[in-house]
Formats: sequence, structure tokens, C-alpha cells
Amino acid sequence: MLESSEILQTIHMIQEQHFDIRTITMGINLLDCRRNNDAETAECVYAKILRMAGNLVQVGCDLESELGVPIVNKRLSVTPISMISGSDPLIIAIALDKAAGDVGVNLIGGYSALMHKGGTIAEETLLESMPEVFAKTVRLCGSVNVASTRSGINMDAVRKMGVIIKRTAEATAAQNSFGCAKLVVFANAVEDNPFMAGAFHGPGEPECVVNVGVSGPGVVQRALEAVRGQPFDVVAETIKRTSFKITRVGELVAQEAARRLGVPFGIVDLSLAPTPARGDSVAYILEEMGLEKVGAPGTTAALAMLNDMVKKGGVMASSHVGGLSGAFIPVSEDIGMIEAAAAGCLTIEKLEAMTCVCSVGLDMIVIPGDTSANTIAGIIADEAAIGMVNNKTTAVRVIPAVGKKAGDTVNFGGLFGYAPVMKVNSFGNDAFIQRGGRIPAPLHSLRN
Repeated sequence: MLESSEILQTIHMIQEQHFDIRTITMGINLLDCRRNNDAETAECVYAKILRMAGNLVQVGCDLESELGVPIVNKRLSVTPISMISGSDPLIIAIALDKAAGDVGVNLIGGYSALMHKGGTIAEETLLESMPEVFAKTVRLCGSVNVASTRSGINMDAVRKMGVIIKRTAEATAAQNSFGCAKLVVFANAVEDNPFMAGAFHGPGEPECVVNVGVSGPGVVQRALEAVRGQPFDVVAETIKRTSFKITRVGELVAQEAARRLGVPFGIVDLSLAPTPARGDSVAYILEEMGLEKVGAPGTTAALAMLNDMVKKGGVMASSHVGGLSGAFIPVSEDIGMIEAAAAGCLTIEKLEAMTCVCSVGLDMIVIPGDTSANTIAGIIADEAAIGMVNNKTTAVRVIPAVGKKAGDTVNFGGLFGYAPVMKVNSFGNDAFIQRGGRIPAPLHSLRN
């Protein structure tokens, strides 16, 4: 049984090493909110969110005060809105954003569509609305799943998302195209992800659930400083033991939050999610293993071991580890990644290789504003192929910053950080993207 005393050994992690509960995310099922039209649906959505999540922020603040563990974000995730929307999903989007503001959460995810095998009329309408939605809302985030190991890659959806991302960048050009930071394109999306922008409450989830995301890159880095020069066997064991400790804290917070809110405890997502703060970087962990700069030869191997040991430590600590547990590599949100990209050591091509073994994919990467929609679609297709073939979740969250060119810097502020604009391969792929259709699932998808 978990006791508060279990977190005593981690107090120094909190005070000195940036350890935190990155988010408590309540997932809410909205399938019963569908009505005769989008306006009526929006009213029901707003009312249900306020009813279910009214105490979420207060519970999070109380736990933070009582346990002494920072809880950085309180968030919501909802049923993919394409499942309940009609011809005017913007009305529902505004209701979601207002509900999130009124209950006091930082972000709400679920303006999403699952299109890995094809698209419904509602999903196509939702996609068309995204540029305007992300320009007019503050807290709302969304995602589109365009591929899976079982179904292959929906290249029609991939092509469409290249266009949508470009239009979203243009619609939010005055904010450095920040709307794109609230939109992620997935392959093999999971249903219990507490992290934004990809969080949604999957169809297989309970009516309401609490998921917790734990983060502690600084803790792992400091632990590895104590074994500097030791063999990788020792490094691996150190990461695993450290991950175990921080997951136990997450388990305590998750179960207590669920009890106070009167809803089931879902999962603990142990993800080394960095921030722009120095000392809170996944890149610095890899550099502590012996790399001069992340991106140097050996980076992918180091990341593979880190990701695996984080998962193994988490599984030891909790029976319900889920989400995207592992290591995130968002460029703008990690000071070490920012420095490596600015130095020219870290390229998009190297990041793509790293996504084969990390927790998600190409994340928070700023690219030149004149990058074509087809080039963006090609980046999405490449990443989806990695996810499909390797039976893992991959994602793309790129920001084609309007008016910016390679070498410029874009600042988003807060946890979203800042980043150099990274160079993109300029050779064309128009004929490839315009083919459309579906790339078939790999042979190993036939597992029955």
C-alpha cells in the first residue's frame, strides 16, 4: 500500500533536480452529449465538463500543498470530437475552450479525429475547421491519427494534414504560427495519453478517469553523474532504479487524486518530458552518457537504452503504466536540444532516426515558413511509416513559422520554449504525395 512517507526520499529531487508531476489529466467521455445539432451538443459538452471536472484544479492544488510535489498542469482530455460533431464543429470547439477556462485547467485535448483507415464526413469537416479553431481558441488542442500497424497509412489524410498545418500556421502567423503547436499528427495513437497536444479520451476508456504524467529528466541526469565512466550495464540499472522512484510518487498522486475526485485511476505515464529550464533536459541525459552534443554518433543508441530503462523502471513501480511512457525529444521544449540544433549538430534527419527508439516522434520542431504542404506531408508520411513498421506510436508536431527562414529563432514562451528554425530538405515530392490512397499495412500486422 502506498504511503506518503514513500516520497520523502525524493524531496531533494523536487528541490534541486526539477522533478515534478507534469500533469493530472482527467479524461471525460462525451459520447452521450451528441444532440440534434452542434449548438445543442456544445451546450451539453460544456455542462458535462463543468459537472465532472469542477473540482479537478482544487484537488490538484491541495495535493501539491499537502505532499510537497509540484503539479505543473491540470488538464482535460475528451472523446475525439469528430465522433459527436456535425457540420459546424467550431461551435463545439468554442464550448470546449470556454469550459476549460471556467474550470481553470491549463489545456484541453480531444479536438481530434481517428482517420487511419479512412475519413467520415464529420472527420473531414473537423479537419477543415482546424485552422480557424486553433486561431480562435486558447486552451484547446487536437490531433489526427493517420496510420496504424493494423491498417497502414491513410495517404489521403496525410496529404490533407500537410495543407491543414500550413493553413493553421498562416491563421496564427501573428503568434509565430503557434496554432501548429496545438496540433499533432499520429500513427498508432494511444487512448490514455495525458500529454498535450495529443491527449484524447479514447473510445475504450471509462466514463471518466484520472491519468497522471510524471517527468524528471533532471533527476535521471543527476543520478548518472554519480556513475560517470561506468559501463552501460551500470548506467542502465541506474536509470531503471531512478525511474522506479519517481513513478512511485506519481502512483501516490494518481491514486489519491482519483479517490478525492471519485473517479477511477487510469495510468501513470512516466515520460521524461523536458522543459526549457537548464537542468531539465533529455538531451543533457544523453550527453551525460558521453556524447559531446546530442546528435553526435551514438545518440540513437543512448536514447534507445534510456527509453527502455525508463519503461522498465516504471513497470516495476506501478501496475498501470501507460500513455506514452519513455523519453520525449521536443526541440523547443528542451534546452539541450535547442543548443544542439543551433550548433548544427542536431538535424531533422537525425531526429527522425531518434524517433525510431524514443517515446513519440518529431515534436515541436520549427521549420521555415515557406516549406510546402507536400513537404510537410512527406515528413508526416516518413514518421508514420516508422510507427507502422515498428508497431509503436510516432507523431509529428511541426511549426512552419510564417516569415521565418532557417537559422532564425522563434520564441513561444513558457513550457513551449523557443527554437531555431531548422533546415528542411528542399527537393520535391509532389508526385509522391499526390498519389493518395493507402499504403498497406506491413506483413507482421497479420497476427490473428
